[in-house]
Amino acid sequence: MIYQAYGAQANFLDLVRPLAAAAGTMLRLPWPLLRQGWPLCKLAGALETFANLTVTHVRLPFGIETAAVGDRLVPVTEEAVYSTPFATLLHFKKATEAPQPRVLVVSPMSGHFATLLRATVKTMLADHDVYITDWHNVRDVPLGKGRFDFGAFVDHVVEFLQVMGAGSHVVAVCQPCVPVLAAAALMAEDGDEAQPRSMTLMAGPVDTRINPTKVNELASKWPISWFEQNLTAKVPLGYKGARRQVYPGFMQLAAFMSMNLERHLRSFKDMVEARAADDQSKFQFIQAFYEEYFAVMDLPAEFYLETVKLIFQDHVLPLGELEVHGRPVNPGAIKRTALLTVEGERDDICGLGQTLAAQELCTGLRQYMRAHHVQTGVGHYGVFSGRRWNNEIYPKVHDIIQMTD
Repeated sequence: MIYQAYGAQANFLDLVRPLAAAAGTMLRLPWPLLRQGWPLCKLAGALETFANLTVTHVRLPFGIETAAVGDRLVPVTEEAVYSTPFATLLHFKKATEAPQPRVLVVSPMSGHFATLLRATVKTMLADHDVYITDWHNVRDVPLGKGRFDFGAFVDHVVEFLQVMGAGSHVVAVCQPCVPVLAAAALMAEDGDEAQPRSMTLMAGPVDTRINPTKVNELASKWPISWFEQNLTAKVPLGYKGARRQVYPGFMQLAAFMSMNLERHLRSFKDMVEARAADDQSKFQFIQAFYEEYFAVMDLPAEFYLETVKLIFQDHVLPLGELEVHGRPVNPGAIKRTALLTVEGERDDICGLGQTLAAQELCTGLRQYMRAHHVQTGVGHYGVFSGRRWNNEIYPKVHDIIQMTD
């Protein structure tokens, strides 16, 4: 019922938003009997802010049309290289023949679309041939296409690297760090020619026993049956993925919002004041963030529940108990893939030390093939976007790729 209730509420708000926008516009008009002033402008700003904030369920465009290569800008086109029912291997193809290292950016399947990593991709395009895992909204995937669990995520990483071919590199951001590490370990054991030359793990929950955050505490507070009963729902009729059991994206968004509610309320207040003052630049900057933040996708329930159980409750990877399709995962088998781990000093989602734990697990790597970086002054999102990502973190990623390419 929760999905239907959300749908009814969303439909109602979709009807109200145009009215709010129209009312805001009318309040800005020079009505003869009304005295124009700051309170009236602020009310107009509040109505227009509400009209512009809406949750969507469709991926926004990446919108990356050019990339700086050397001293010139070259056109960039998106090319779907390979697809499964659950994801597309998307290539940002540049109009240049200059050889550059191939890099697979593995985006999180955590309620947002791959476009959340737009800034990551845009920066990396200067020096790399970039591909990304473009996960599909599972509510649009017919039930007959099968399940998608933790093992299927690992399979996709392996398959995409094989499609890209030998000599590629991989960068995992947040949640995918564990399945990417598992994929690299299995490929190493198999002697797979497509095993990555370097692996960068950024702000990922490799060992959540270390410096636990509020997210970790919430994930371990209840048994997995509680999550299944209270946080998953069936996609209703009318969608391609009808009857598929999912963890709805709007519930994940609500969880993210509640974690930093004061910060979001300040942002909404800033939007209202910027709109009231007709500061379009500031208003549009904040609005652009929330357009992306409010674009959500559903997760397969089996993947969500396994991730909570295996990574956040049972800690199977650091305990040496992780299996994929019944096969033990041994990070010590990795010998040819250089490892870089990156953490943010102020990360309130993935605590300091949780990603660093991968260094101790990869016992087969020589010291010169390992590197770790803690970025001061940034939270979770600052690890892969923003000024310090561009100026301080990205050079570390660039260096390890260049060293091993």
